[in-house]
Formats: sequence, C-alpha cells, structure tokens
Amino acid sequence: MSIRFEHAIDVARAPEHIFAVLDDLSQTPKWLSRCTGIEKLSPGPNAVGTKVRYAYREGGRTGTMDGEIRARTSGERLTMGYADKMMEVVVDFHMTKTDGGARLTPTIDIRPKSLMAKLFAPLVRRQLPQQTITAMESLRGLVEGPPAGG
Repeated sequence: MSIRFEHAIDVARAPEHIFAVLDDLSQTPKWLSRCTGIEKLSPGPNAVGTKVRYAYREGGRTGTMDGEIRARTSGERLTMGYADKMMEVVVDFHMTKTDGGARLTPTIDIRPKSLMAKLFAPLVRRQLPQQTITAMESLRGLVEGPPAGG
C-alpha cells in the first residue's frame, strides 16, 4: 500500500524558471532539508534515464537511495524515482502557467518494501504532508528570490 500526497502552490515565476531550479540537482539541499546532496551518476545533460544517487539525513540516520529521472519536459514536468531496500519513492513535479507565474504541484508516492518500512508507514503518512509543504515553501523562497528591497 503506497503513501501518497499532493500539494499545489502558486509561485510568482514562470514554469521555466521553477523547472530550471528543480532540474539543477545541486540546488535540492537548499530547499529540501533532509537532502544532503544528489550525485549525478550518468554523463551529459539531464534526460529521462539519467541515473542519480540521493543522499539524506533523517534525524540521526543517514542513507542513500539510487534513482533516475523518469520524466522530463522542460517547463512542465520533472519526475524522479528513487529506491533502497526499505522503500520506493516517486516525486513528480508538475508546473502550469498562471496569470501571476505558475502553479507547482508536487506529488509524492512512497511504497514501503521492507517489514520495517511498513511498520513506520503510519508515521511517514502523518509526517509527509508537513514535510512536503515546508519543502515547497522553501523552494518557493529560493525560486522567487529575496523580497524586493530586501
């Protein structure tokens, strides 16, 4: 049984600008607090099939998940899939143009694989909404930049 959460936010920048920040994997730790880095394992520009390794810190525990870019349409969609022995995670970012910039809708789908992950699923289900909202607010701040005059 997967754990899924979707949350839309409006960002005062064009979809292409948001996509550029998301597509620059080195920026991820700036807006996702649990991420300590994403290492690109495939040569060349980002494309569907590009292999990556996601490093994270959760509480006192650190770990990595191997992944790849599953969908990539500039200015519209970026989908990443990650897996380790405990779980599979798919993060899909969808951007649509609005009058004031863009609507960004991330969808996170987590599938526990191990017994331990299944036991922690209720906790993950409770924490995922706030973690996602906090990350999207940080991303919005990064994308929009400091306030005018600030």
